[in-house]
Amino acid sequence: MFVAAFVWDSEPRVTVFLIGDSTVANKPYEKSNPEKGWGQVLPLYFNERVRVENHALNGRSTKSYREEGHWDKVRQRIKAGDYVIIEFGHNDQKVNSPERYADPEVEFPRQLKQYIGETRERGGIPVLATPIVRRKFDSRGYLEETHGDYPDAVRRVSHETGVTLLDMHARTRELLLAWGPERSKILFLHLMRGQYDALPDGAADDTHLSGTGAFKVCDLAVAEMKQQLPELAASFNE
Repeated sequence: MFVAAFVWDSEPRVTVFLIGDSTVANKPYEKSNPEKGWGQVLPLYFNERVRVENHALNGRSTKSYREEGHWDKVRQRIKAGDYVIIEFGHNDQKVNSPERYADPEVEFPRQLKQYIGETRERGGIPVLATPIVRRKFDSRGYLEETHGDYPDAVRRVSHETGVTLLDMHARTRELLLAWGPERSKILFLHLMRGQYDALPDGAADDTHLSGTGAFKVCDLAVAEMKQQLPELAASFNE
């Protein structure tokens, strides 16, 4: 008689939660959709010790993500020892969108600190990430800053709260400067006419990532995690 034996792993898995905007979020894998977020490829970098839950959503800011109830759903799932990586800023700066706008001096830092405090209340480990850069080169080939005071606001909150910082803004800025105005187009949605049925006229989008961009930016995120979160180092695939 065949007897099936089941062996359960006694060591609980750590969950890495991601909250943020479209640069992080999961996107459909259909061939007609070329857009990807760096968070959706992150699970490929971890071994079985870590589970990734990507709860980032397109178009959200620190303010709208909370007010729409998305954070409450994530917060309820956090257990002691889990990580919550928080990356906002792209939509917080949209002054003409009051449901999303959070000024970088008061509201944006306040929201970040609230996410941090509520993560800690659940026994989780909050991690801040600065927003990735947009691809905006001037006529001289210089990469222009488009996020204003928001990256520095994240850095200040990290310093004030003692929360680990993944400086994705600095990392992606270095990447784009190294690749230059032309080569860096492949990281974003620069598409020829007719290349994708969903975008028959092509695209010149310098904010959202292509599949290539998602993997490259995730490489940078993992490099930051290995440096800033050494306790996770053993959980990455070789």
